[in-house]
Amino acid sequence: MAEPPKAATVRRPYVLLSAAVSVDGRLDDTARERLVLSNRRDLDRIDGERAAADAILVGARTLRRDNPRLLVTSPELRAGRVALGRTEHPLKVTVSGSAELDPGLRFWHSGGEKLVFTVDGALPRACRDLSPLAGVVSTGPTLDWGYLLDHLGRHGVERLLVEGGGTVHTQLLAQNLADELHLVVAPLLVGEDQAPSFLRPARYPGGPTARMKLLEARPIDDVVLLRYAPKDRS
Repeated sequence: MAEPPKAATVRRPYVLLSAAVSVDGRLDDTARERLVLSNRRDLDRIDGERAAADAILVGARTLRRDNPRLLVTSPELRAGRVALGRTEHPLKVTVSGSAELDPGLRFWHSGGEKLVFTVDGALPRACRDLSPLAGVVSTGPTLDWGYLLDHLGRHGVERLLVEGGGTVHTQLLAQNLADELHLVVAPLLVGEDQAPSFLRPARYPGGPTARMKLLEARPIDDVVLLRYAPKDRS
């Protein structure tokens, strides 16, 4: 008797986390207007990372607070993507356990294709409010990052750029799902207890003594880019 065919193995995207922090580890201050931590040259570098990505992901809190467009801003980089047979802008992805996202946010009305991942309990709301603007996918009863990455992999996403926020970065690092971390340190001290921090308390792989491999440390004018391999720990 012939054996049943084996299920095709899903290749998950290469997951790159990107964040800029103050010297005291804050992603922003508590003012209404966003605190810009990166400098001009570093923002150009980030634009290059967006152009190299197949998808860009941010959490719902980041969408609500910053109202980003998440586009490739350089005309040359966009033209380069098109020349390779790609879309001008990567797929834009967000994650929300409540689906409480304003349909008027700039995220939905610029760039190309969008996806929102949610959970079963919020799926009716997501379909009602967001399905005219984006594809809607539930990961099940709870947020399942493995399911999310498998779904993106099945749909051709090979490189995923994650731009925050802190909760998203924490969950991906705690679940050992990040392949690379780009952390830019800006010469600023926020000094506010309620300012959002880069990471939350969590049980990270290997515990507090596990050292990630440093891939690069590079000054970019007055900021420093640190590149780490989170899965390569000693």
